[in-house]
Amino acid sequence: QALKNIERPIRVYNVSLDGPSTWDDKHTKPTHPERSGKERPSIAVLPFNNMSGDPEQEYFSDGITEDIITDLSKVSGLFVVARNTAFTYKGKPVKVQQVGQELGVTFILEGSVRKAAARVRVTGQLISSKDGGHVWADRYDRDLTDIFAIQDEITHAIVEQLKVKLLPQEKKSIRHAPTDNVEAYTYYLRGQQFLHRHSKSYYQLARRMFVKAVELDPLYARAYAGIADCDSFLFLHYHEDVGIDSILAMSAKALALENGLAEAHASRGLALSLGQRYGEAMAEFKNAIALNPNLFEAFYFYARACFAQGKLDRAAALFERAAEIKPDDYQSLILLIQIYRSLRRGRDKRSAAKRGIERAERELNVHPENPRPAYLGAVALLALGETDRAREWLSRALAIDPDDILTQYNVACVYSLLGEIEPAFTLLERLLPHANHETKAWIKHDSDFDALRSHPRYQKILELIG
Repeated sequence: QALKNIERPIRVYNVSLDGPSTWDDKHTKPTHPERSGKERPSIAVLPFNNMSGDPEQEYFSDGITEDIITDLSKVSGLFVVARNTAFTYKGKPVKVQQVGQELGVTFILEGSVRKAAARVRVTGQLISSKDGGHVWADRYDRDLTDIFAIQDEITHAIVEQLKVKLLPQEKKSIRHAPTDNVEAYTYYLRGQQFLHRHSKSYYQLARRMFVKAVELDPLYARAYAGIADCDSFLFLHYHEDVGIDSILAMSAKALALENGLAEAHASRGLALSLGQRYGEAMAEFKNAIALNPNLFEAFYFYARACFAQGKLDRAAALFERAAEIKPDDYQSLILLIQIYRSLRRGRDKRSAAKRGIERAERELNVHPENPRPAYLGAVALLALGETDRAREWLSRALAIDPDDILTQYNVACVYSLLGEIEPAFTLLERLLPHANHETKAWIKHDSDFDALRSHPRYQKILELIG
């Protein structure tokens, strides 16, 4: 059915928190949504350009964009395109009128950020997508400590230009910043950037960023949730001496400071799943999604927990949603390959592999020191039949960090898929004595290892899994 202002399919997800299965396959198929409140002004906030001359400053401009989207989304009189949709235009030359037509919105907000030492310059321009005319534009040259005030001023300028009335609670909500300390905010954004690179050194680096954030602002709830996430992954993959109880205490600290914080509920859910308290974990993930239906961590952690329990259909839907929320996330897409293979969904497997390798290649170009896009990319390349390239990527991952347990696990996956059975078993036998229950559960359900299951040596693997 053709709908006004919507020319291309957009995926819609129905989140049911009461049924036995929150997600099922029908929720992953593209449909054409009706936008509620058709008379409301509609706007898309495109990713602000990083003008600092340093690609490593990208986290800061992205963070400002996300905060403006979040604030505008609190205004009931506005329709705001979700962050995941807006960020598909990141780094691309855009024509405002075309974007407006594609997204079905009448206004586009563009901007740029230049951060240098203790100063920041932020520009913003509101453009009509009907005729490309400027509705509003401004430039803010301020001390870095004024960044929250700048975000607030931009939000109120948009609301005023679009003649939207703010409700009292909306005024209060927009004024509420997660921290008043800009240095803590900067450390938090940096920590988030490092956390999603998923290697031991980056987990440790992210944790240091989050710890610094709470040192600067002991009431910064999101930073406590970030520490809990780092500790969970360090415990899960690298057996760091961090107890589940201490991780739960860290997420509880975040919730005590801000009970409605979706990030803290997702962090608590991850820790509970690591402790095999899956019923409680599922409830926390559902709470997180109800509070923020666009929170990547909630879907990614939830999907991992479902996979560990063998709930493949639900894991597939959750990983797909995670990949849509975060347009640069290659991990969810490549993890989907094994799931779709098990579910005999060949077309979906190939689609996930194609999308995953495109994203992994971009990540590897930007961060050649990270083995994760290399070894996951090798899995995707094999799914596409590009064996020689897969071997090249595998060699690259091993050259970067051959002792990393995640590298070893995924190299074993690739060996198995290549039919190189003996080296696959050798790697699994080496890593399993140091693996925890979730890694062992993944081996049971990971279709990458199907070629090993009929081999006599697999009995030893089962014994090591226990």
